[in-house]
Amino acid sequence: MPLSLILAFLWALAANVLAMTPSRDKHWRAAYVLIGVGIPILGFVTYQTGPLMGVLCLMAAISILRWPVVYLWRWMRRSARTEPGLAED
Repeated sequence: MPLSLILAFLWALAANVLAMTPSRDKHWRAAYVLIGVGIPILGFVTYQTGPLMGVLCLMAAISILRWPVVYLWRWMRRSARTEPGLAED
């Protein structure tokens, strides 16, 4: 098994362990750390095993960190509607 997939597995295991621990900020600090560590791992997986495995690992990461993705999607939609150049007069 390639090193990149082992790192991706360890990342997913750490994410699940962090999700089981109590948190005052609803795990947002842990999510930021997981995102910061996960992006280079995802790039390494894609580089070492190809784009198909990279996309599969991306989908797995999105399923684990779904709320940051939901909030990002809502922010992007809201900011697209309130662009100064797109507003009607």
